[in-house]
Amino acid sequence: MDLVVGASNDAVKSLVNKLGSLLAQEYTLIQGVRDDIQYITDELASMQAFLNRLKRAPPPGGHDEQRLDWMKQVREVSYDIEDCVDDVDHRISGEPRGSGMVMYFHKKWYLLTTLYARHCIATEIRNLKTRAQHVSERRMRYGVKELQNNNDGCQVAGAIAPRDMVAPPPQLIGTTEPVGLEKAKEDLKPWFTDEGQQRFVAIVGFGGLGKTTLAMALYREFGEKFDCRACVLASQKFHLPTVLKTLIKQVHEQQSGASKNDLDGIEDWSEKELKKKLEDQLKKKRYLILIDDIWSVFAWENIRDSFTNKNQKGGTIVVTTRFKSVSEACRRHKGHVYEHQPLQDGDSYSLFLEIISSAAYGLCPARPINGEIINKTCRGLPLAIVVVAGLVASKMKSESKMSLDHHLAQVGEDLSQVLGNNLTTEGVTQILSHCYNHLPADLKTCLLYMSMFPKGCQISRKRLIRRWIAEGFISDKHGKTVEEVAEDCFNELISRNLIRAVNNSSNGKVKGCQIHDMVLEYIVSKSSEENFITVVGGHWQTPFPSYKVRRLSVQKSDGKGKENVERMKLSHVRSLTALGSLRALHSTFHKFQILQVLDLEGCKDLSLNQLKKICKMHQLKYLSLRRTDVEHIPSKISRLESLEVLDIRETTIIMLPESVDKLQRMEHLLAGNKKKRHALKLTEGITKMMALQTLSGVEICTGFSVELLRALQNLTNLKKFTIYKIGCTTANYELLLSAIEHLSSCSLKHLAIDDDFTGFLDTSLDASQAPPEHLHTLGLSGKLSQVPKWIGSLHNLEKLTLSLTSLTTYTLSVLAELPQLFSLIFSLDAIKKDTHILKFLHDNTLKSGGMIFVPAGGFIKLKLLCFVAPVLPPLSFLNGAMPGLQRIELRFRMLEGVYGLENLASIQQVVLTVSSQAPDDARAKTSQVKKLASMIPGKVKVPSVVIDEYNESAE
Repeated sequence: MDLVVGASNDAVKSLVNKLGSLLAQEYTLIQGVRDDIQYITDELASMQAFLNRLKRAPPPGGHDEQRLDWMKQVREVSYDIEDCVDDVDHRISGEPRGSGMVMYFHKKWYLLTTLYARHCIATEIRNLKTRAQHVSERRMRYGVKELQNNNDGCQVAGAIAPRDMVAPPPQLIGTTEPVGLEKAKEDLKPWFTDEGQQRFVAIVGFGGLGKTTLAMALYREFGEKFDCRACVLASQKFHLPTVLKTLIKQVHEQQSGASKNDLDGIEDWSEKELKKKLEDQLKKKRYLILIDDIWSVFAWENIRDSFTNKNQKGGTIVVTTRFKSVSEACRRHKGHVYEHQPLQDGDSYSLFLEIISSAAYGLCPARPINGEIINKTCRGLPLAIVVVAGLVASKMKSESKMSLDHHLAQVGEDLSQVLGNNLTTEGVTQILSHCYNHLPADLKTCLLYMSMFPKGCQISRKRLIRRWIAEGFISDKHGKTVEEVAEDCFNELISRNLIRAVNNSSNGKVKGCQIHDMVLEYIVSKSSEENFITVVGGHWQTPFPSYKVRRLSVQKSDGKGKENVERMKLSHVRSLTALGSLRALHSTFHKFQILQVLDLEGCKDLSLNQLKKICKMHQLKYLSLRRTDVEHIPSKISRLESLEVLDIRETTIIMLPESVDKLQRMEHLLAGNKKKRHALKLTEGITKMMALQTLSGVEICTGFSVELLRALQNLTNLKKFTIYKIGCTTANYELLLSAIEHLSSCSLKHLAIDDDFTGFLDTSLDASQAPPEHLHTLGLSGKLSQVPKWIGSLHNLEKLTLSLTSLTTYTLSVLAELPQLFSLIFSLDAIKKDTHILKFLHDNTLKSGGMIFVPAGGFIKLKLLCFVAPVLPPLSFLNGAMPGLQRIELRFRMLEGVYGLENLASIQQVVLTVSSQAPDDARAKTSQVKKLASMIPGKVKVPSVVIDEYNESAE
C-alpha cells in the first residue's frame, strides 16, 4: 500500500512550493489572510516531512488503515488548497504597481472591483486553514504515530532510480521474433494454410501467458497469404458494433480503389447494416480475422454469427481468451482450441537474458546466470519474466557493485513469500505489485497516469511526456531540463518493462508504446483507489468516485457514461481526456473551469460553443484538438496565457488569430497535415511566441513581408522547425535562408523543409555559407537534384530524409561518411507524378550506370534504410555495403528490383509495403525479393520478411 504515500507526498510537495510563490507576490489580501497562508504552509511542510518518513520506511505488510485514511485526508485537503491558490492567481492578478496620482486612482479602483473576490478568497483560506488544523490534530487523536526508529532511513529496495540515468542508445523495435513460439506456430500452421472453408481457432490461457504475442506472430507470418486481414481488441466490456466498425475500416483500407467517402456515416449504422457491409467486403475473398481478448461465451457467439459461411474461399477467425468456457464454445462449433503453454526452461532463460541485455544498457553479465531462480519465480510466464528482468536490471544500474545473481536471488526470495506453488493470474498480479512497489515515487505517478488511456491504445511518447510535464509531475533536477527528466522517466518505465515499446521513430527513439492489459488493470485499480484518475467507459469496472474528481478519462461516450459523468463532482477536475466523442460531456462541459490538461484528440463532435468555453479555461497548459473537425481558433484563445502546448495537427486550421502573440508561455505549436499537404500560415503573432521550442507544419506564404521573415529569427529557443510548404517569391529566399542559418546557430536541432518543388532547396539552401552543423535530424523534400555541398559537415546527424530525386550512387558515397547517421530515408510524394520528375529519376539511374549501387564501407552506425515512392529504381548492395544495417523498408507501386541482400551482414528484417494499385509484375518482384531474403547463405538466423499493402487511392 505504498501508493497512497507517494501520491499524497507529491501533492503536498507541489503545494508547498505554490504557497511560497503566493506569499512572495505582492497581492493586496484581506487582513489576516497572509498569516493564514503562512500557517497552512508551515503545517503542510510538517505533513510533508512526516509523509517523507513514511515513504522511506514502510512497515512490513504495509501501512495500517488509520495511517492510510489520514494520508488520504492530507491528499484531499492539499488538492483543495492548490485549487484555491490557483484561483487567487487568476481572480486578483494584475494589481497596479507604481506611484503618482494616476496610479493612486488605479489602485483604488482595483481594490474596489476586487473587494468581493478578496473576501471570498479570505473566507475560503480560513476554512482551509481550519481543515488543515483538523487533519493535523486527527493524526495524534487517532494514534497515527511515527514509525519506530529502527527503520529510520530505510527505503524500499530498488525504489531509488539511478541518479544519472543513461539514455538508451538508438535502436529498432520489432526486428527480432518472440522467443519460444516455434512449436506453437508449427502446430497451428495448417489452420492458416489450408483453403476452401471458414474455420475458427481459439487460443486459451490465463493472463500473462503470451496469447496475444502468439496470435500476432501468426497474423504477421501468414497474413500475406490471405486476400485481406484485420485485427481488433474485444475486452471485458464487449460491444459488437465497435468491433464490426473496426474490422470494416481495416478491410476497407485494403480494397483497391476504395474511397474514405464509402464509409460516411458508419458511426450511425445499425448492427444489421454493419454485418451486411462486412459480408460484402469479404465476399469472394480469403480473409484472416484476429479478435483479441474475448471474455464471455455471449461475445464469442456474437462474433461467430457475424461471419457467414457463404464464402467459397473461406477464411480463418482467431480469438484469444482467458476462459475455457469460451474455448469450449468454439470447440462445439467445430473450431480448433489451442491451449497455450508456459515457456520451456531454456526459452525462459533466453528471454530473461534478452531483456536484461536490452534494459541494462551493457551491464549484462559475462558469466551464466542462475536459471533455476528464473524458472522457480516466473514459471515460464513471459509477462512475469520481462517485468522481473526489468526490476533486476534497474537494481543493477542503481547498485552496480552487486552481481546479477545477487539481485535475482533477492527478488526471488521476496516473491517466494507471496507466491504459491502454482503461478496463477493472481500470482502474476502479486509480481506486478512487487515491481510497482519498487518504483521511485515519481515513476509511480507517471505509470499510474497511463490509466488515462484505454486498453490496447498505442500511446505517443511525445504526447505522454508533454502531458506529464503539464500535469506538474516532472521537475528539473541534476542539471537536466524537465523534458530530459521526463525522457528519463519514460525510458526507465520501458527498461523495467512496465510499458512496452511498439514502434520507433526513424531516429531510433521509441515513438509509441502500449501497456500490457494485466499491468493496465492493476494501475486502473490503484488509480481509482487513490482518487488519482477516474475512468468512465473503461474496460474494467471501477467504483464510483467518493471524492471530488481530479482527473477524468472518458473512454466511451454512451448513455450510461453520460449519466455517470453528470453525477460526479467535476468542479475540481484538473485533467480531462475524451476519446472519440464529447457526447458524455455536452451537459457538463461548463463545469471544467480549472483544467490544466485538455486532450480531445479524435473528437469529431466539438462545437464552436464548446471551443469558446475552452478559451475561458485560464489555467490550461496543454490543449490537443488533433484530428477534430475544428476549422478555426477563436481570437479569445489569447486568454489562455498559461498554455504551453497546442496541438492542431490533422485539422483544417490554416491560420491562427493575431491575438496568439499573448501566448508567451507557448513551447510547442504543432500544426498541419502532411498527408493532405495542409499547413499553418506563419504569421506575425507566431513569431512573437518567444518561448517556442517546437514549430511544426507551417507554410511560408506568398506575400510575406520582409519584416515577418526577419522576425522569424527572434525564435531563438526553437529546437524543432518543420516547413510543409514554401510559397514565397525567390526574392525572399535569401531572407528565409538567413533566418534558418540564425536559428541553427542558436538551439535548432531538428529541421525539415518541403519546398513543394519551388526550387528553394536547389537554389538557396545548397548555397548556404553557414550550414546547420549541430542538427540531429534533417529532412529535405521537394526539388532536390543533389545533396547540399555542406552535408558532410553534419557530424551529429542521426536521421536524414531526402527527396528521391537526389538518389544517385555518388549521393550514397557522400552520405556514407556521416559518422552518427542511424537512419536514411529517400521519399517522393505520391501525388508528384509529373513526367519531368519521373525523367529526373530515370536520368539519375542512368548516371549511376543503370542501377543505384550502394557502395562498400562507411555507414558505420546506419541501422535503417527506407525508400518511399510510387516508383523505385533498381538497387544493388555491393559486398561490404552498410555493415550494420538491420532493417530495410520499401514502400512502392512499381519496383524495378533489389539485388545483393546477401551482402548485408547484419540484416534482420525486410519490410515491403505494396500499393493496392500495384501491377502484377511489381507483386511478382515482391515475392522474388522475399524468396531471395529467405535464401541468404551463411546466415544463422534468416531475416524476416514482412509484406503489407496500403491503399494508395485513399491517400
